[in-house]
Amino acid sequence: MMFVYPAFLWALAAVAIPIIIHLFNFRRYKKVYFTNVKFLKELQHQSKSKSRLRELLVLVARCLAIACLVLAFCQPVLFNKDVIVTNTGAKAVSIYIDNSFSMENVNKQGPLLEIAKNKAKEIVKAFGNGDKFQIITNDFEGRHQRFNSKEDAINVIDEVKVSASVRAFSDVLKRQTEFLGSSNLANQKVYALSDAQETTFNLNAIQNDTSVKITLVPLKANETNNIYIDSCWFETPLQQKGFIQKLHANIVNYGNTNLEIGSAKLFLNKQQIAISSFSVEANSKKEIQFTFECKQEGVNYGSIKIEDFPITFDDELFFSFNSKVNVSVCLISGKEQSLDNPISTLFKTDSLFKVNSYLEQSIDFNAFKTCDVIILNQLLDLSSGLTSELLKFTEKGGSIVFIPSQNANLVSYNQCLNMLQIPNLVALDTGSLKVDKIEMASKFYAGVFEKVNDRLNLPLVTKHYKITRTSNMDLETILMLQNSDPFFAVSKKNNATVYLFSAPLNEKCTNFSKHALFVPTFYQVCFNSLRSVPLSYQAGSNVVINIKNDLSSIDQPPHIKQLNGQLDVIPESRALNNGISLYTQNQVTAPGFYEVVRNATVLLPLAFNYSRKESDLLCLNNEQLKKIIVDKNYRNIELIDDAGTDITSQIQQGAEGKKLWKIFIILTLLFIGIEIALLRFLK
Repeated sequence: MMFVYPAFLWALAAVAIPIIIHLFNFRRYKKVYFTNVKFLKELQHQSKSKSRLRELLVLVARCLAIACLVLAFCQPVLFNKDVIVTNTGAKAVSIYIDNSFSMENVNKQGPLLEIAKNKAKEIVKAFGNGDKFQIITNDFEGRHQRFNSKEDAINVIDEVKVSASVRAFSDVLKRQTEFLGSSNLANQKVYALSDAQETTFNLNAIQNDTSVKITLVPLKANETNNIYIDSCWFETPLQQKGFIQKLHANIVNYGNTNLEIGSAKLFLNKQQIAISSFSVEANSKKEIQFTFECKQEGVNYGSIKIEDFPITFDDELFFSFNSKVNVSVCLISGKEQSLDNPISTLFKTDSLFKVNSYLEQSIDFNAFKTCDVIILNQLLDLSSGLTSELLKFTEKGGSIVFIPSQNANLVSYNQCLNMLQIPNLVALDTGSLKVDKIEMASKFYAGVFEKVNDRLNLPLVTKHYKITRTSNMDLETILMLQNSDPFFAVSKKNNATVYLFSAPLNEKCTNFSKHALFVPTFYQVCFNSLRSVPLSYQAGSNVVINIKNDLSSIDQPPHIKQLNGQLDVIPESRALNNGISLYTQNQVTAPGFYEVVRNATVLLPLAFNYSRKESDLLCLNNEQLKKIIVDKNYRNIELIDDAGTDITSQIQQGAEGKKLWKIFIILTLLFIGIEIALLRFLK
């Protein structure tokens, strides 16, 4: 307990006045003798005892009345035992209003954000006109980094709107305390109004500044149910016009109620093309599927929609894809091969592939910078320059296919394979063998076969190289010969995939080039070499967008444009691994459709969505918050339990303590009344 005016305590000396009066105002009794002396002595003793008792009670009442009156003038204030008291001068008050999407949830008083704004106004009104206020939200805007007067603070609170920005509470509190620390005001207070969402309200991870008093005002919603679309993906890595596509999506139910009947609609290029019904149990997710035909070549924009209330920001998921994709192939043939061979013939008949063919003695290494697949078709020798360029290629990704020549220089081959950490080729085996089985576990042929017949007629191999295996070299067999030697295998190196045939693909060594497996094998190599392009990105964050480097337009910076024309920005760009990486730097904040454009040419379609962090509405309750405060020994943090009523009095009590002067005035009057009653009724 503290006193606003402790100088008045000297007046407690006035308590001595009734004591002095009591000591020097004894009533003197006269002796009167009667005949029955014994009876009179007993009467005298009884009257004297009652008189002394009354005088003592009157004395106590007078002393307490004077003491309470003096204490009332001192204006005592009672603070909580854990509160750090700095009750001098103007106060610096920082108020955090959580304006994330989860605050769209409601309780019986209305939306949580509106309740938070009303509570923030109550906090401001609880302080004096000379106090200064910082109003901060998840947006971290420049106007949040300055003090406001009482009137201006209320205006700033009125302007707060729901935002897509997501902040951890530890980051918000750090920003508040750093701002307050930069002021010259010693009396600093922080208030946080939030629904205390578990995914973001990391109270146990804060850097606690014990010099600042922190008050938490948790807001509780009526229900925590939310159904939303989490993600979507295609079943195959390549989308082409005229082909049937299968799009999968995850529907998540964050709540305690099962959804028996729900529907999701698929829109593509502004037209609804499919619908899927679903049911999802409480606190679980459900995968749904859409099947449709891609009818538009090139850029496609789509979205999946559901209906849910009151949280609606996550009811639509935007996505985009390009159905006109070219796979760039560098086909390098050996001296003994012609440019017109089965592999080149395969790629030339399909417009999906862009093929650059070279002979072993005339390789253009610059083509490696933009190609997706390098096929080394029966080269006699692998030069050191070629090996060096292949190592560089593995850094950026893509695929390399080794097809050895029947007359290959195994020393040069093995030097290259060693640098790629792939098992070596040894002596040529001239035994006639058939491919024994397809290793379906490798998933290389995933989606190619509906089922594999045990009596399938597989390719014949008359000559192949033995492959030595070592413990530190990883090689996965895809096609295995009857003697368990690999015919076709795969390995990973850096960001690239390396494929190795153990036999030359010519008619003297195998009939593979005329077998039904030939086409799907090389198609799968090319499809798997395509770098995965996300169907969507997260709005309001610094995402990285990778595009192929177009060397002909390197001087023109790419733009990110919103399709509706509301945004056109030039992102930060960096050349990396023969490509360009674009950094949005939080410039794209709204969900929807965008495109990467350079010289009026669309390089890449984009779709942005809000973060799904706010979709999980599970919040910390008051007991959990109190437990964290106790476990972490946060002595400067308190919790306002009942946030459903006017908290002005609680804020004032927390800020200025509980004022007790009225209680002491009442006690003063009470003791005066007791004194009067004693004198009047106790004879």
